[in-house]
Amino acid sequence: MTKDPYLISESTIKEPPLRFIDRLKFLGPGFILSASIVGSGELIATTILGAKAGFAAFWIIILSCLIKVAVQLQYGKHAIWTGETTMKSFNLLPGTKIGKGSWALWIVFILTFFKIIQLGGMVGGASIVLHMLFPSVSIFNWSLMVALSAGILIYKNYYPLVEKGSLVMIGFFTLLTLGSLYLLKETPYSFTWLEVWEKLRFNLPSDYILVAIGAFGITGVAADETMAYNYWCIEKGYAAYCGPKTNGVSDAARKSRAEGWVKVMYTDAIVAMILYTIVTAAFYLLGAAILFKRGEIPEGNALIEKIALIYTESLGPGVKTAYLVGAFFVLYSSVFASLAAWTRIFSDIFGQLGWINFSDLKQRKNAVAVLAFVFPALWVLMYYTLNSPVLMILSGGVIGSFLLLLVAFGAIHFRYFRESESTPSAAFDIFFWLSLSSIFFVALYGLYSFL
Repeated sequence: MTKDPYLISESTIKEPPLRFIDRLKFLGPGFILSASIVGSGELIATTILGAKAGFAAFWIIILSCLIKVAVQLQYGKHAIWTGETTMKSFNLLPGTKIGKGSWALWIVFILTFFKIIQLGGMVGGASIVLHMLFPSVSIFNWSLMVALSAGILIYKNYYPLVEKGSLVMIGFFTLLTLGSLYLLKETPYSFTWLEVWEKLRFNLPSDYILVAIGAFGITGVAADETMAYNYWCIEKGYAAYCGPKTNGVSDAARKSRAEGWVKVMYTDAIVAMILYTIVTAAFYLLGAAILFKRGEIPEGNALIEKIALIYTESLGPGVKTAYLVGAFFVLYSSVFASLAAWTRIFSDIFGQLGWINFSDLKQRKNAVAVLAFVFPALWVLMYYTLNSPVLMILSGGVIGSFLLLLVAFGAIHFRYFRESESTPSAAFDIFFWLSLSSIFFVALYGLYSFL
């Protein structure tokens, strides 16, 4: 394997594992995604929706986690078959170009940049947690340290170490969350699955449409995480392992390798989906069972204190410190994984626009290094401009819901116009179109509700 995973040659070829147990050794991109997914969306947006809607909107969370993964799989397949980054593929979509960039590339540039509001909320949330643990340091100073540390880690390329550490802490927080949900049966907030089913409502009241749309956009695999998955698959080596095409066409051996690495990618994505769906469902049910019944809606800088109730009401007040430690790592891992993705996505955009040569390892590393500090600085500035983590995080989810429309369009183009060598099963196509239909429905329903 070369030092640059974006370069594909005969020397990078690796045969895919044939047995399921051996595929597990090559998992990784989905876990990086999980470090981002099990963050602000689950801890904050999901819990708030449960607090506002009770059990009525539980179906939105489950749908969001399960249905969008087919589009993620399509992006992973495209990366493996073509070796193209997401932004390079977007720049090849049909339609008008502005300079060297396609209309799709500019939309991603603009909408993703506006999501600095959401990331500012994440930084603010992590800083509030640290201030609750160590009140002698102000929230402002903590936000600077959170932003600077994330930038340094990306700049120094210590991602593998932090990824493993973050996943360990997420595992701890997952056990804490599931334990809290289990012990609810011993409290006045206990519920039954029959009660959840009876209170489901598919016609959502207008007063929490915004929260529901934001939660759909931010939970499960969001638009930016779907785009980032392409990069993680490439950097894991899936595309390079397939080897180069001969005169732009796959030979039988390369096609066989690509199909094998696609199976590995499927395993990676599905294992990750199972994990984050369980955690997301637990967050929602705790919010609906405790906060909804208490009438406690997390808002402003008090949101972490209010969300702590979903643990202290079932596990007791002594668990609050453990909750705060876990909450910090959940939020920080989300900030860190998002920064890792953004530095790659925007460097790639700059390359497609001709501002840098993304294929050159040195130029790509330099761009990532600069952006590793620019973005955190913008996030801190945005947090202290708006100073409302809940609103900031949900607004990013709403933007993400509409960005999903572009992601869905790209997936359709990749599936039917770019991958003539790939032969997906009928089951995949059915799941694929169910995923697309849900994305279009939620985006259009949200637009209709706002008008």
